Amino acid sequence: MRFFYSCLFYLSIPLILLRLLWRSLKAPSYRHRWRERFAFYNKKFSPGVIWFHAVSVGEAEALFPLVSRIQKQHPDVKLLITTTTPTGSARVKAVMQETVEHVYLPYDLPCAVNRFMRHFKPKLAVMMETEIWPNVFACCGKNNIPLYIINARLSEKSLRRYQKITSLVHPALAQVTLIAAQTQDDAGRFIAIGAANEKVKMLGNIKFDIEIPQAVIEQGLQLKTDLFGNRFIWLIASTHKDEEILFLPVYKAVKQQIPELLLVIVPRHPERFADVKKLCEQHQLNVMMRTAKGRVSVETDVYLADTMGELKMLYAASHIAFVGGSMVPAGGHNILEAAAIGIPVMFGPYMTNFKEIALKALSQDAAVQCQNEDDIVNTILLLYKQPDYREALASRGKAFVSQNQGAIARVYQTLDQIITKTNESS
Repeated sequence: MRFFYSCLFYLSIPLILLRLLWRSLKAPSYRHRWRERFAFYNKKFSPGVIWFHAVSVGEAEALFPLVSRIQKQHPDVKLLITTTTPTGSARVKAVMQETVEHVYLPYDLPCAVNRFMRHFKPKLAVMMETEIWPNVFACCGKNNIPLYIINARLSEKSLRRYQKITSLVHPALAQVTLIAAQTQDDAGRFIAIGAANEKVKMLGNIKFDIEIPQAVIEQGLQLKTDLFGNRFIWLIASTHKDEEILFLPVYKAVKQQIPELLLVIVPRHPERFADVKKLCEQHQLNVMMRTAKGRVSVETDVYLADTMGELKMLYAASHIAFVGGSMVPAGGHNILEAAAIGIPVMFGPYMTNFKEIALKALSQDAAVQCQNEDDIVNTILLLYKQPDYREALASRGKAFVSQNQGAIARVYQTLDQIITKTNESS
């Protein structure tokens, strides 16, 4: 089955390259470094790495505290982090800088994967969340590279999809040393698609172990004072296409009752910054771009964050937050950053990618789920008019994050054994 999968992948290369070119029309970074996606490199890298793969920004952010702990305890270990998206790549470079090697993960083609393995010679491979690549996994098995999937999650939708290709998935999972699942349900779903029971453990979700530097919070508070003045700040984070158009009428409705309301929008993808600005202007809203570096005036309706890597700071500058990707069927995004910073969190009905977190938060009254635009209006007004409720919701959100921490320590303890072993044998 893997042979036919690989043949189909090879035949798809022209379409894959066309897709990269098409995406690069709005995000030029997609046409940069494309050779890395086929494991051709312009420089030499140090072999014998501990290799981590994080698809994009969310997975990378969750990974950083674990990588930092490994660097502290094993300062001589050489680390490689691969990503798939340019935004994930930019985040790795911004946070880890020169302390780790970084390239894009090559496409799951036998020739590319083999070149990658020969170049970096990983001692250990660690995949984040739901990354199952048949040729990568087979190559790890062939080269006796221990392979771990950490913070592993598998949705019901992915479960059904993988169950249709068991002849491809089962051999891949047979190469895995350990799957560290986020929840018991995730563990059960991995077993259902062919993982051996003894190779699956429930170690928790490392996204709860979020680290918010005090300096970031202070920067946000300073921004609120210097730039936003006396405005009441409603931030919408990680918005997707067709989502902002739902929020703009809500802003207008709430603005009638909260004249000092300011809407801060942080689009998920940088290639959409210009589109979101145009959409706001079409709704006769006064927009200020963050890169304009001006001071918000009383006429400003929307402050558009056209930068990357500043979401935590902008949360700290806000009074309330709505986490996007949840008012359209995009699966939702991580609500834990906002909760950890200590502001009330709202989200919409589409939270399939964070189902367990959302359900737990709601069960502890640590966040508010809004099913439609009317719910959003009512919730914002309630949070504005009742500061005590707003403070209590924020406090419960912060406690919710704190009470569920500890997964990084458990995952680190598991990886530490194999890292120590590989170092001793090298």
